This record gives sequence, structure tokens and C-alpha cells, in this order.
Amino acid sequence: MSEEGRFKIHLEQQEGFQINVAFDWKRAADLLMDEPPPLGEQKGPNASRLLAAAAANCLSASLLYCVFKEEPPDNCLRAEAVCVMVRNEKKRLRVGRMEITLILAEAVTASPRFARCKDLFEDFCVVSASIRQGIPMRVTLRDEAGNVLHETE
Repeated sequence: MSEEGRFKIHLEQQEGFQINVAFDWKRAADLLMDEPPPLGEQKGPNASRLLAAAAANCLSASLLYCVFKEEPPDNCLRAEAVCVMVRNEKKRLRVGRMEITLILAEAVTASPRFARCKDLFEDFCVVSASIRQGIPMRVTLRDEAGNVLHETE
């Protein structure tokens, strides 16, 4: 596979399990990561939480771009990411599956592009498509009343 793009982020251990992440974008703030007790002090998200957040963020951005292109309305989407942790045959903790739910305001569901985009947007999400190669993921679209509008496994 050819390399389409490349970026580098820098991580530096601070104390204990706290690691500072410096991104390659000057305007992006650094992020402190940490592990939960008993290893760390839970002063920042751990890698599993960032993975779930990355998948939900990528799916959200992909749907918004498909429906609205460059100008989505404010506050028209919320997301929830569930990461189910399991033990493998060697008793090592692993991400067993992810469940991402996007909660959509009427501005999204009423858009003429929504009917087409709900079947397309997942294929354009770099992160979730990559994760799915090794971790099962269910994606659900709901309106604000909780009605399921679309679901994939």
C-alpha cells in the first residue's frame, strides 16, 4: 500500500505513567495522557479512551462533511463511544469491540443529502475503517428522540 500522507506526533513521559503528547499542528494544544489506578493517577485519558474518541470523532466529521460539506450548523450532532474491554486467551486486556452512536439534530436528518450520506459516510472515515480491520464496531445513527435511523455492524 502506498503512503498517502505522513505525520509525526511527539510523546514524552513526564512522571509515572503521565505522558505529554505534542501534535504536529502548532495551534493544537498538547494532551496529557495517563493510566487509571493502580498504575497512574487518571489525570488524562488513556490510549483505549483516545481510540474510542478518535473513532467517534472521525465518524462525526465524516457524516457532517457528507451532509453539509464545509459549513455544518453548530450543535447539530452529539456522539457516544462505548469501548468494551475483554481478556484474550493469554488473559491480556484488549479492546474487544466498539459501539459508536451519533445523535443527530433535525438539521442533519432533514437535509436532502442525509438519506444518501447515511449509507456512505462510514466508508470515508479513516479511523473507524482502519480499526474495523481488527476490532468489531457497531455504528448507530439516532435522532434526538432516540429513534434508530441507521445501523451497521
